[in-house]
This record gives sequence, structure tokens and C-alpha cells, in this order.
Amino acid sequence: MAGSREIRNKIKSVKNTQKITRAMEMVAASKMRKAQDRMKKARPYGEKIRNVAAHMSGANTEYRHPFLVERDTVKRVGIIVVTSDKGLCGGLNTNVLRKALSQMKIWQSEGEQIEVCCIGNKGLGFMSRIGANVISQVVALGDAPDMSRLIGAVKVVLDGYIQDRFDRVFIYYNRFINTMKQEPVMEQLLPLTDERVRGGEKEGGKSHTSWDYIYEPEAKPVIDDIMTRYVEAIVYQAVAENMASEQSARMVAMKAASDNAGNVIDELTLIYNKSRQAAITKELSEIVGGAAAV
Repeated sequence: MAGSREIRNKIKSVKNTQKITRAMEMVAASKMRKAQDRMKKARPYGEKIRNVAAHMSGANTEYRHPFLVERDTVKRVGIIVVTSDKGLCGGLNTNVLRKALSQMKIWQSEGEQIEVCCIGNKGLGFMSRIGANVISQVVALGDAPDMSRLIGAVKVVLDGYIQDRFDRVFIYYNRFINTMKQEPVMEQLLPLTDERVRGGEKEGGKSHTSWDYIYEPEAKPVIDDIMTRYVEAIVYQAVAENMASEQSARMVAMKAASDNAGNVIDELTLIYNKSRQAAITKELSEIVGGAAAV
């Protein structure tokens, strides 16, 4: 059994750790509320631009944007992996990276080449360790997603698709369900699928009839810009969802760490009391034995 001084030092060390985890829990709770508000405010814009893209995809126009054209064969795949910059958030990053890695192995077994765009330091580090071909990256996003920081890395992927470098583009991120649950998802970003585009056509269970806009001065530049903004909105929404998931997972993880530290302190305190009682009993026995010998 460890000495009393060692046990006291362990208890002190665990208490210091518990103070840190409690502080991180409170900070994560504060940031979580802000991240959730930011995510909820971004959703109406995403839904509206989905409606616009849905109407344009079904419009009878002479110009069809490349993002809506399905490729006959798939030889190269681009993926955007959204993770956090910091750790201590449970299995949040592990789950989404495991999902991406399993799908990458399937594509590689089918002979498809993969290029990766990393948003977040954890994803960048993981993809670098496994030897993935990272074509663009953005890290240190802070507590709030900034489209001006994201647009550079995303534009590399969009230009690659337009230039036929990629036949498909997917995005991986953690979708915020609630404080206790975050779901890793994989969504096809390009070409825009019917489910993704036409999901915005229904409002209140009623489908809209097909109609078109009036384009000024001509359709091509307007549609090009709208489709680019549409993809950027999806990426921004994914980053906002992932940040809300990150803070929620970190708050839960730090609360669990604080609770575990409390249990360890109780166990060490019990061991310390037993050790101290054993030492007292031993001293009493020695005193009694000495007195009896005299």
C-alpha cells in the first residue's frame, strides 16, 4: 500500500485536474449555446438557397450547370473532411474520420483515386499520417466559421470538379442532433443529387410546380454564381453543424471527466483513511506491547 504522503499528493493532483475539467466544461457550455444559435440562424439561408437551386434545376433553360451534370464514369473522387482544431471532445473526430477512412478503402479497392480537402487540424493530421493526397486545407477557424477563410480551400475542389479532375465530391462532418448526440454523415456534394436539390422543393408537404426565373443580363453567369453560392452554403452549414457538435461533445466529455475525478478522489480518500487508521492501530499496538513487557 502506498504511503500517506504519496496518497495525499495523488489526491491533490486529481483535485487540480478536476478544477481544470470543470472550467473547460463551463467554457464549452457557453460556447455551445453560441454555436447552436449560429447554426440555427444559418439554416434558413440554406433552406432558401436550396429552393432556388431546386427551381433552377427543373427549369427549361438552354444552359445546364456542370454541378448538375452526372458523370458517366467515376475515376477520381474529391472529399472534404470537416473536423475540429482541438481535441478533448470525446470520439467526435474519431467517428467521422473512421467513416471517411472506411469509404476511402472501398473506393481504393475499386481503383478510384482520392484527393482530400481538410477543414480542421485534427482531420489534416490524420490524413497526413495515412498518406492521403491533401490538395487544400484550412485550420485555426476559431469559435465561429468564417466563409472568407473557407472559400479558398473549397474553391480548389469546385475548380477541380469543373476541370474534370473529380467525377464526384463528398463532404464528411458531424451533424448536430442534440447535446448528447452528434451523428457523423457523408453527403454527396457534387454533382448535386436529386434528393439534395429537390429536398428544397417541398414546403409544408406540398410540391411546387416547375417554373423559371428571368435572368439579367443572361442565364449563364447568374446560374454559375448561384450554384457556387449554393455549394458554399452547404459547406458553411456543415462547418457550423460540426462546431456545434464539437462544443456539445467537449462539454459532455469534460463533465464525465469531472465526475470520474470525483470518484477517484473518493477512492483515494478511502485508501488514505485506511492507511492512516492502520498506522494508528500499529502505533497503539506497539505502545500496548511495550507497556505489557514492562
